[in-house]
Amino acid sequence: MTTATDCPCGSAKAYAACCEPVVSGKSPAATAEALMRARYTCYTKSNIDFIERTHAPESKADFDRKASEKWAKEAKWQGLEILAVKNGAASDDTGVVSFVARFETGGRSHEHREIATFRKEKGAWTFVDGKSPKPDTFVKSGPDVGRNDPCHCGAGKKFKKCHGKDA
Repeated sequence: MTTATDCPCGSAKAYAACCEPVVSGKSPAATAEALMRARYTCYTKSNIDFIERTHAPESKADFDRKASEKWAKEAKWQGLEILAVKNGAASDDTGVVSFVARFETGGRSHEHREIATFRKEKGAWTFVDGKSPKPDTFVKSGPDVGRNDPCHCGAGKKFKKCHGKDA
């Protein structure tokens, strides 16, 4: 159960002890994951200034403030799940955070999956880029169906006469 003082990022800490010091500028994000959590929290609070401010210089041109504001305000944020973190510790200069942000719009649930890249700029973590994860490759594990084998659909015909390219 969450309370009004819980941090929206899902850390199970109070907002004042989690993302609030980063968002307010009292302390910098110690890790790439901490910045990721603060950015998610800012979407839930419609604090687009923080989102814009934490972009790396080369990614600011691609930032659509109006679209971000619209998304932040219209979405009912349901949670953040960190799937994986590669580097991004306080001693690193780069890091990657894979995450799922769950939200609802128009009465429908959605998931935003992203692999986000972060870099330190003058000692502060910045968001560089976000990419959608590639879908899992499907690998067929069963044997190939031969032309004269029974069709997989159960019609009782040979595959070549039912679903084969001769059908």
